[in-house]
Amino acid sequence: MLSSNDENSDRRCDLGRIGSILDRVRALALEYYRETGKPLGVTGEIAEYEAARILGLDLCDARQPGFDALCHESGQPKRVQIKGRCILGSSAPGQRIGRIRLDQEWDVVVLVLLDGEFRPMEIYEAERPAIEAAILAPGSRARNERGALSLARFKSLARRVWP
Repeated sequence: MLSSNDENSDRRCDLGRIGSILDRVRALALEYYRETGKPLGVTGEIAEYEAARILGLDLCDARQPGFDALCHESGQPKRVQIKGRCILGSSAPGQRIGRIRLDQEWDVVVLVLLDGEFRPMEIYEAERPAIEAAILAPGSRARNERGALSLARFKSLARRVWP
């Protein structure tokens, strides 16, 4: 897909090839989890790939501050921050999604929920104004200082865009 930087725009991702690689990563992550009881730490990469594949997003270069992909559906590029969460049968209530930084540029946050085999189950999208209001609301230090929203709170602010 197209890079967000003009000088790197000739570098494109082959989502088919990436999908093939991530199929192997999924298998290794599951094997690692079964052996150790600990996650391997690939949820974010898998979530980015699945969001790009399913929603037709253009992935940006790694380490792009603030956003992971661009959406071009409305004529004006929309900067998309992608978060992922693997939901296991034993997952505790009150799970949080990764840090959302208000000091960086992004327009929407997309949350990809993955099942215990790292396959997409649902995708949610929340607009920046709703996320900002929730993070800045008085009350929770984790939310206010670390930009951490619970999974349930994020879903209440967002709309399900897939399936």
